[in-house]
Amino acid sequence: MGSETFLEVILAIILPPVGVFLRYGCGVEFWICLLLTLLGYIPGIIYALYVLVG
Repeated sequence: MGSETFLEVILAIILPPVGVFLRYGCGVEFWICLLLTLLGYIPGIIYALYVLVG
C-alpha cells in the first residue's frame, strides 16, 4: 500500500466522497459514494473503502 493509497483511505474515512474523487474524478464511483454518504455516513465509508482498496 503506497502513500497515495494511505492518504486516500484516510480521506475515505473522514470524507468518503473526497477519497473517491481523488482516484476517479467525477465518475460514477464518486456520485454513488456521495449519494451513500448523504443517505448515511457509514454506507459511504464502506463503499469508499471497497472502491479504493478492493
